[in-house]
Amino acid sequence: MCGIVGAVAERNVQDILLEGLRRLEYRGYDSAGMAVLSRDARLNRQRAVGKVAALEERLHEAPLIGTVGIAHTRWATHGRPNEQNAHPHQSGESLAVVHNGIIENYEPLKVELEGQGYAFTSETDTEVVAHLLAREFNRSQDLLTAVQSAVAMLDGAYALAVVHKNQPDVVVGARKGSPLVVGVGIEEAFLASDPLALLQVTDRFIYLQEGDVVRLARGGDIAVHDTAGNVQSRPVQTFEHGDGAATKDGYRHFMLKEIHEQPQVIAATLEGRLTERHALVRSFGREAEALFAQARQIHIVACGTSYHAGLVARYWLEKYAGLPTQVEVASEYRYRQVVVPEGTLFVTLSQSGETADTLAALRFARERGYVGSLAICN
Repeated sequence: MCGIVGAVAERNVQDILLEGLRRLEYRGYDSAGMAVLSRDARLNRQRAVGKVAALEERLHEAPLIGTVGIAHTRWATHGRPNEQNAHPHQSGESLAVVHNGIIENYEPLKVELEGQGYAFTSETDTEVVAHLLAREFNRSQDLLTAVQSAVAMLDGAYALAVVHKNQPDVVVGARKGSPLVVGVGIEEAFLASDPLALLQVTDRFIYLQEGDVVRLARGGDIAVHDTAGNVQSRPVQTFEHGDGAATKDGYRHFMLKEIHEQPQVIAATLEGRLTERHALVRSFGREAEALFAQARQIHIVACGTSYHAGLVARYWLEKYAGLPTQVEVASEYRYRQVVVPEGTLFVTLSQSGETADTLAALRFARERGYVGSLAICN
């Protein structure tokens, strides 16, 4: 799990991107990096091993000046946590990309690109994406078209933000299986893995859907394209929570903060949803009442601590609702032949860590004949 930020602004973006990385550091702290397009359309990059503070020191010594840029904080998956493997990754001196996710078919793509003369300098799957995008840009001379062509060749999960020096007023983003939101500013536009990363510049967000590709351009122009390439009008939503969730609030680390926040979080979750006698069924969604009436048994699928929460829920559901309940680890569930008895409700729980397997299990379950699904977001 990694965190990405991007910006097309009317001011220098270095500090905006850096603050975004600080707020995303819970998503990874093996290394951090930033790439900014200068006023003369040069692509400049800084990377550092360790926490975001290490990158901040580099930027203090050699600032990146420009109004368009991307940044990344890394949790290492492919390749060791070193500067060579840190994002952003470049193809030559023209294109840079940051990536959150895992590209499952990176090896055959790497062989293909090496055969075409592209040289690799890292151990990551993301560098494959950089060279693939560069190849497609050379063919189309348009960054949006290049991203749309490239993502069609990728298997796996990704959230991407890409810049190219030949289009110095543009950032293109794409998502499949990994979160990505667009921040809507005043004649400015932003990208991030989490809206918390952008609360210092906006409280208005577009939540990209699966397969969306978005083009951000000078003046705050935002164009969202679906998987078919059609322009879509996604709703702009106002973020209604404070930005305290993005800071440690005096605690030594986020885990300690989460432990101490549990009473307030539980109270806030139940507020308006629980009476003295029962839970308000409609709080689970518009179709919940009909789905619950059809449910004869339950499958709970989750990972990590959310899986253990599901094990506890099984006791309560069988004791109080009288419904047979099965609990499985998401990473195992989608790799076997699942038998779904008639009238089974699929329940999935996200977690504070990586949720890629849980999301994949939810997509897998949609085609397995469940009466419906209930997603509980942590």
